[in-house]
Amino acid sequence: MPTSSNGSASSIVAGTISGYHTLKISCYLRTKQETPNGQQIDSRPFQVGGCKWRVRYYPNGYKSKDTDFISLYLTLDDTLAEGETVKAGVNFSLLDKDGKPVPSYTFSTTETRDFSVGHTCWGLERFIERAELEKSEHLKEDSFTVKVDVTIMGQCRALETPLIVVPPSDMHRHFGDLLSSKAGVDVEFRVGGETFSAHRSVLAARSPVFRAQLFGPMKESTTASAIGIDDMEAQVFNALLSFMYTDELPDMKQEEEYAMAQHLLVAADRYDLDRLKLICEDMLTTRIDMSSVATILTLADQHHCPELKEACLVFLSEPANLDQAIDASTELWRIIEEGYSPRDPKSLTRRDVVDDQLNATAINMIHMAVTPKDHTHIRSLKTA
Repeated sequence: MPTSSNGSASSIVAGTISGYHTLKISCYLRTKQETPNGQQIDSRPFQVGGCKWRVRYYPNGYKSKDTDFISLYLTLDDTLAEGETVKAGVNFSLLDKDGKPVPSYTFSTTETRDFSVGHTCWGLERFIERAELEKSEHLKEDSFTVKVDVTIMGQCRALETPLIVVPPSDMHRHFGDLLSSKAGVDVEFRVGGETFSAHRSVLAARSPVFRAQLFGPMKESTTASAIGIDDMEAQVFNALLSFMYTDELPDMKQEEEYAMAQHLLVAADRYDLDRLKLICEDMLTTRIDMSSVATILTLADQHHCPELKEACLVFLSEPANLDQAIDASTELWRIIEEGYSPRDPKSLTRRDVVDDQLNATAINMIHMAVTPKDHTHIRSLKTA
């Protein structure tokens, strides 16, 4: 009588969830002059591992013995139950002009930190000496950028090891190869002096706007010549095509991400690419600061991004942020003051603007201050 045997396998794994937040200090000298020792300026909140975090920046040190240093801390900004602990690994880095960590000011550790009730902060009392920062090339035009990497440690658990492992879908890779090989292309676009080839069916499947343009009654559906797109940079259209084929953004330098996210948000709204639009919104929420908030708020309002708009308003709800953001845009407050209709301009205060949630009239004033209709307020990628 034949015999049979059954085998199985399992493994013990420890899950982790990683994320990061970059914090750009755009007015270093002012923060140093106006924020005394022991007081901090908090970043906007960000999410990693289902938890809300903030970076705390102490321009004159956290403790009295650290007045010559900049202190950085990561704080858990969520409510924890008594006895609940979040285990996280934390790394702090100073970034150079290319957005890469400066090795001598990158503080990495394999240790995990316990964040719990009464112990919600951890950081570096002496991240960098101010004198060292001020004479370094990393402080440029009164600004510098730091990065905080957060890794949330999950519980160890047992998983069954399957006998047959099915790999994840790689359809995106095949479509990317199809685009790069130009096999079977049947439409061309002329953008910024460059020609791009693509497949009508792929574009139509991804975008209802392209579907109407390429298969509807519009003249582009029958033309054999290249379709011209005059109000977009070639680099942006190339990234747009790459996303439409692969559902991923192409690799880019970190210093290009901010400008590219702005351009792609405009393109995503134009071609009705909801997922790309949300990706760009998410990228821009991490770049809200005093120098960028007016431009990002304008984009959010023009292109119907309520969550991004709310993030800007939350940032501006801090009086110090509102003051500095208006100071960063020299015309912004004057135009808001002149055109703000709900109150007598003579009695208007900056607090009124935030209390009214920057109503439509105020936002229109911001448009006038920082936003020409042709989107020239968005920095060109050629100069990024």
